[in-house]
Amino acid sequence: MSMYVRLAEGRYLASEHTQGPWDPATQHMGPVTALIVHELARAAPRPGLGLSRLVVDVFAPVPVAELEIATEVARDGKRVQYLTASVSSGGREYARASAWRIRELREAGTPATPVPGPPAPLPPHAEEQARSWLGSGFGYGRALDWRFVVGGPMELGPATVWGRLTIPLVEGEEMTPLERLAVFADSGNGVSFALDFATHVFVNVDLTISLFRSPEGEWICMDAETVIGPSGRGLTRSTLYDETGQVGTATQTLFVAPR
Repeated sequence: MSMYVRLAEGRYLASEHTQGPWDPATQHMGPVTALIVHELARAAPRPGLGLSRLVVDVFAPVPVAELEIATEVARDGKRVQYLTASVSSGGREYARASAWRIRELREAGTPATPVPGPPAPLPPHAEEQARSWLGSGFGYGRALDWRFVVGGPMELGPATVWGRLTIPLVEGEEMTPLERLAVFADSGNGVSFALDFATHVFVNVDLTISLFRSPEGEWICMDAETVIGPSGRGLTRSTLYDETGQVGTATQTLFVAPR
């Protein structure tokens, strides 16, 4: 049981565990984003460079089907790398991504500001309401362990929630902390509702993840807030943490419309 099965180099078959909340035939962008990270890690890897920014632009809902991910190193420098990735299915491109890798200095005396800790500790047990709603819903929701600290799965307003993927991303392949963060980071608009899910759609057309350090461990915490503008657009801003402290941010631009 996994989100994807590798078919060949750069080709994967999506499972029902990638399903999003809007249509069971389309994927949540969390798994797609994590799969992009998985493939980018195989593109010209070099010790000492860490992924610092990832931007994913979504051209259309990604189907639960066979996917092909093509990557390219657009700039390969000593201190930075710029990479791109394209996600397609059946000959159609559904998403395009770009990423920066930046040199990681580990020299004594390198200046660093104090890292803020998580806004709340990891709760010992999953919140019952979250388990009930997500357990009967879409595949992506069932594949994660959700632990709400502030807000809830059907509550309007900001939310603070811990999450952990409970199944492998790719069958038979080890998952990294960065992939765990990527699979969760696209959930900001889904946990911090600003409009009723039953009456409106608020789908993100992009996702930008910016990191000032690499995440660690299985659990990621998201402190998310969504604002809706007067002309059918919205913005979700999420601060991301691991159990040690803050690692970066995620933002999503939203298309908003009545159902």
